[in-house]
Amino acid sequence: MAMVTAMMAASPLGLVISEANMDGYGIVIALLLPLTAGMVVTQVNPYHALVIRGILGAVAALVYALMGAADVALTEALVGTMLSITLYAIAVRSSLSLRLGILAPVAEVPSPQWSQLLNRIRDVIRPFHMRLELVPYPTSEALAAALQAKDIHVLCREVALEANSTYVLKVRGRRVYHLLGALPSELAQLDWIDPAGATAITPSMEVTSP
Repeated sequence: MAMVTAMMAASPLGLVISEANMDGYGIVIALLLPLTAGMVVTQVNPYHALVIRGILGAVAALVYALMGAADVALTEALVGTMLSITLYAIAVRSSLSLRLGILAPVAEVPSPQWSQLLNRIRDVIRPFHMRLELVPYPTSEALAAALQAKDIHVLCREVALEANSTYVLKVRGRRVYHLLGALPSELAQLDWIDPAGATAITPSMEVTSP
């Protein structure tokens, strides 16, 4: 027990508590630091991790204030909490977006099959905390060029058949391709495209806007 107490006193957290001469409330607040830090690294949902990261910064700022370092507490609150959380939120939102390129203008009253396809795509990507972003393009050539330029992840075309129509999804990433492989074949045909140009994308079928 004495060895554990000595190790705790020699640790950074023990030094913080002893140097600040904290009371019981201060010790409890200081102990929240490793607790919230552990919660951040164990979160699966990135948005939950952002919230807990903000709590961690607030606790750290409060500990600095209790130690009498008001300037460090203010820096931690402004930079370590507010600014970093804002930048993290922007990065998470942009990186967890599946950009689906479509032809514009999109029909004002979408067909039931198109709505069902969008709903199924959202269901597939929801467990990965991703959101679906529709990106319209004026022509099929611009749509194909956007996929080659990596401006979108998936290209969606409606192909007219004799009896009805179906959708063709051209995907530029293998990971996204395997992710969308869970879509039923009666809703969409899936095709992987090499964005480096090994596979050319040319409109060879009749295309209509969804």
